[in-house]
Amino acid sequence: MSVSAGLQSERAEAARFDLVGIGECMVEFHSTAPLAEATQFRKGYGGDVLNALVAAARQGCRTAFVTRVGDDPFGAGLLSAWRDEGIDTSQAPLVPGENGVYFISVDAQGERSFTYRRAGSAASCMTAEVDAGLIASSRCLLLSGITQAISPGARAATLSAARIAREHGVTVAYDPNFRPNLWSSIDAAREACAELLPYVDILLPSLPADADILPGPVHTLAAHVVVKLGEEGCHVWQGGERSIVPAVPATVIDTTGAGDCWNGTYLAVLLRGEPAAQAASLANTAAAAKLAHRGAIPPGSAA
Repeated sequence: MSVSAGLQSERAEAARFDLVGIGECMVEFHSTAPLAEATQFRKGYGGDVLNALVAAARQGCRTAFVTRVGDDPFGAGLLSAWRDEGIDTSQAPLVPGENGVYFISVDAQGERSFTYRRAGSAASCMTAEVDAGLIASSRCLLLSGITQAISPGARAATLSAARIAREHGVTVAYDPNFRPNLWSSIDAAREACAELLPYVDILLPSLPADADILPGPVHTLAAHVVVKLGEEGCHVWQGGERSIVPAVPATVIDTTGAGDCWNGTYLAVLLRGEPAAQAASLANTAAAAKLAHRGAIPPGSAA
């Protein structure tokens, strides 16, 4: 049975959520000027798993976010914004602490320069004690290498959730999303990736960004693999067969969150029961639309 068919099994009828994700969302301050010169910023929010959940929710998915939210002046607004997108926040408690913040500017080609203030954030205080009932009540779990990187506790939470998902027959999707600056060493990133891969059903790497941490030919690492190649589109591997799905022409204003939007759209379309190649084509279209907007999350009308 294909993964997309499996996602449409009888179990789906009883599931509370289509897609659950574990991660960190930060407060975003965006400027159109170089950061060294910027005097005005626009506030938003972003985080790779949360960005994907927004995209999936806009496709009609029932979504939930597992995280911790600091009770600083931004916390209540973050929760409100996620709920407005239809994302369940029952496992995103408001706790004492600060939320991560990042400052970003984008050049004329859409490439980013950014700086983060996230050490000790509320989300980094997650532990392996994740809610098994929430994971078990979902059809698909989305995990990320960025979540693994933010703290040992967040890495433990990721692995614990993957194990719970496997125990309850929940599909596990994983984007390695390797960001060298988040890791103490490339070996640590490789170890984190390797420990999760045995639980992964759908692998969503980007190349060449993730190549250095993947332990072998990428199409052999999971039953269902989609390699995202930017302007070259993507390659979908299932059952040893490859489909090449071309990219969609885009006006590039800001590349932030495009891959996350791709992930959320792809999984949402699979969860509707569409073939993987069709899901990839629609995800390419959604990512291209996101590229035309500033910030990690595009306006709702652009999704």
